[in-house]
Amino acid sequence: MDAAMVTAIAALIGGPVAAAGVMYGSRGATRAAREGNAVTGFNSLTDQLQEERGELKKEVATLRAELAAERLETARLRLVVQQLGGAP
Repeated sequence: MDAAMVTAIAALIGGPVAAAGVMYGSRGATRAAREGNAVTGFNSLTDQLQEERGELKKEVATLRAELAAERLETARLRLVVQQLGGAP
C-alpha cells in the first residue's frame, strides 16, 4: 500500500464519519432550540395564567361584595316587612 491508497481510504472513511458528526451535532442543536422554545412557551403561558388568575380574583372579590350587599338589603327588607306586620 502506498501513501495515495492510504489517503484515499482515509478520505472514504473520514467523509462519512465527519458527516455523521455534523448530523449528530445539528440534531443536538435543534433539540436544544426546541427545548428552549418549549421553556419559553411554558414561561409565557405561566405568566398569562397568573395574570388571568389575578383578574379572576378581583372579579370574585367584586361578586362577593355585591352578594353581601344583596344579602344586607334582603335582611333590611325582611325587617321592614316584619315591622309592617307581615310575614317574611
